[in-house]
Amino acid sequence: MKKIIVLLLLFVGILNVSAQKYATKTGSLKFEASVDSFEEVAAENKNTSAVLETSTGEIAVLTLMKGFRFKVALMEEHFNENYVESDKFPKATFKGKIEDFDVSKLSATAKTVKISGDLTLHGKTKNITATAKILKSGDKITVTGNFDVKAADFAIEIPKLVSKKVSDKIKVSFNLPLTKL
Repeated sequence: MKKIIVLLLLFVGILNVSAQKYATKTGSLKFEASVDSFEEVAAENKNTSAVLETSTGEIAVLTLMKGFRFKVALMEEHFNENYVESDKFPKATFKGKIEDFDVSKLSATAKTVKISGDLTLHGKTKNITATAKILKSGDKITVTGNFDVKAADFAIEIPKLVSKKVSDKIKVSFNLPLTKL
């Protein structure tokens, strides 16, 4: 009986070692909705959290909407109050999977991958696919990439008065430096 318990504990310990999680609280998420000949409409959030489960390739990302910083304070205020309604919808989340993920094949040379999953923003969820680069250096995995979204897909209304100054296609980029938990 003791041998069975010891073997069971050893097996559970091996499973826990092979199921590694990597995480960050200092990821960067940027977006740009600028239109030529008008003022830049762009912001960055440097406090984005993410978790990667290396045994499955599942990835989850969370960012607080009030964490986005603009060059112009008034833009930040309009973004939070009028567009994304940060008090009502305080966060954006992504839950997805890196396709064909195999942590043992990662190296310091970036590998191009596809990440698919559900992006929830402004109370709406939409399936997206992003092209990303992933690399591993020491105990750190870095995931960088980008994708495009439309404000209308998330019921974010752009007033007619500024509709010519803000692109309906928003370019989103991310940089997630993940470390082993």
